[in-house]
Amino acid sequence: MPIYKKVNKLFFRKWSQNMAYVLGFIAADGTITLTRRGTHFWSINISDKDLIYKIRSLIESNHAVSKRQKFSSKHKQLYRIQIGSKEMCIDLINLGFTYKKASCMVVSNISYEYYSSFVRGYFDGDGNVWMGYLNKHRNKPTLVLQSAFTSCSWKFLLGIRDILLNAGLGRGTLYSLKDSNAHRLQYSTKDSLKLSHYMYNSTNDENNLYLKRKKMVFDRFEKKMQR
Repeated sequence: MPIYKKVNKLFFRKWSQNMAYVLGFIAADGTITLTRRGTHFWSINISDKDLIYKIRSLIESNHAVSKRQKFSSKHKQLYRIQIGSKEMCIDLINLGFTYKKASCMVVSNISYEYYSSFVRGYFDGDGNVWMGYLNKHRNKPTLVLQSAFTSCSWKFLLGIRDILLNAGLGRGTLYSLKDSNAHRLQYSTKDSLKLSHYMYNSTNDENNLYLKRKKMVFDRFEKKMQR
């Protein structure tokens, strides 16, 4: 017998920190699809198995999680969940998403108190953080931390920058990537630390929703600086 697929179709109608995080992830690595037959789907792809099951639990779903290969990244294994729900897709459209390109979401449609969770969700999907040394040839190399958000929408990154400006970060560096239609918003050490404290504020994290491998880079940097 086929398994009845369930999901909380009202998930995107009531604001919460969890909802904001999932919206951020959809904005980064999600798609909304309207098929020729008139069916509606939304889906996300994640390289972290534990996280996708956490999200599946949040939306009260029993949909299957499938495996996909991604050869353009060192994280070759991707996990995907696809939800067929016209109601949820319409709610996402009302929140500012568009069909196919979820990254065209308008940041201003998000309630202010949930910005940090949204930013964390987007960062886990299309952000990166790097720690390393500059001037390695010197007696005391400089330990630096860099973080960045990537998007095909310049306007979207302007919205992220405005959110982070209000959170006390600087303007960062916003530029277009060569030989690509993507853009990047990048922060240096001081602002990357501020970003970490903003995103991982425990009062805005209801269910420990974050990619551990990214948070670990911020944590390792702070530990090294305390030595």
